Amino acid sequence: MRKEEVEIYSDASNYAIMRHPGRNFPGSLIQGDSLTSLCHAADAVWREMDKGDLEEAKAELEMLRELLWFRLQHYETVLIEHECELPFQRGLQPHPPLEVFDDEDE
Repeated sequence: MRKEEVEIYSDASNYAIMRHPGRNFPGSLIQGDSLTSLCHAADAVWREMDKGDLEEAKAELEMLRELLWFRLQHYETVLIEHECELPFQRGLQPHPPLEVFDDEDE
């Protein structure tokens, strides 16, 4: 292990954005528990596909998409707030658009 200074653009809980020395663009730090959740969400899609339950697989995949797109949109917002260049085309939107769920739907 070594210690170095990093540039912290956002220290939002579970959504930290920082730039490591030597890198051109900041990155999105994914905590171990959040990474595990993303992996489990991908596994849930796989399981449902393997069982042939396409509707449940689609629901699981939509949840995974929302988690990933929220991270990307947060990343974009933080970089724009700090007047940083984005490593991708600005205004990138999910296709198809994300569904908006009511609390009752969860």
